[in-house]
Amino acid sequence: MGNSPVTTSRKAKPAPRHSHAARQVRIIGGQWKRTPLAVLDAEGLRPTPDRVRETVFNWINHLFDGNWAAVRCLDLFAGTGALGFEAASRGAAEVLMLESDAAAIRQLDATREKLKATQVTVRRGDALAAAQSLVRQGARFQLIFLDPPYRQEWLVKILPLCRQLLADGGLVYAEAETPLNAAFDDDNPPEWLAGWTVVRADKAGMVFYHLLQRKSMSEIQA
Repeated sequence: MGNSPVTTSRKAKPAPRHSHAARQVRIIGGQWKRTPLAVLDAEGLRPTPDRVRETVFNWINHLFDGNWAAVRCLDLFAGTGALGFEAASRGAAEVLMLESDAAAIRQLDATREKLKATQVTVRRGDALAAAQSLVRQGARFQLIFLDPPYRQEWLVKILPLCRQLLADGGLVYAEAETPLNAAFDDDNPPEWLAGWTVVRADKAGMVFYHLLQRKSMSEIQA
């Protein structure tokens, strides 16, 4: 849910993101189904809409055959926590949420306490630095959420690290302002996408969302 606030000057406002007027979203399924999550009044905060998460988690549930108990999850741009708390609600064994905004961190901690979500860990920090640190630690996750601020080339920087963080058979959920499928249609896709395949993809309004899987070395060399 790259639902992270973006600090900007008054002269350079960020481009429009999700058109989501409601000041809360809700958990779609699992033990905390219908629980509302407040949306901070912060510029650039754009939680993944309910209907998009419903579609995405249906995809994930099918691909994981409903075996959430085996899933360790990483949410690198947690924001409201809509994606991470959704995974925890459905039974994910562990959810690590990273967020850089102090107000968002306080809200994530409050939600974690309210839900008594002991499987959720909230950390404040830069997504890139956190991913690099997790790679050094040898951490592995079955599910990684990437919903970063747009037009800052976050996916270009983060996806290569996610190749090292993703467990075998794992999935990356990525939101973007453009369809990643188009890049794969080229004869020579950009290097940061070369090691990935799009498993599922769709569009809602101006947001394009995707499920990615890591290619094997034999697929990359083919």
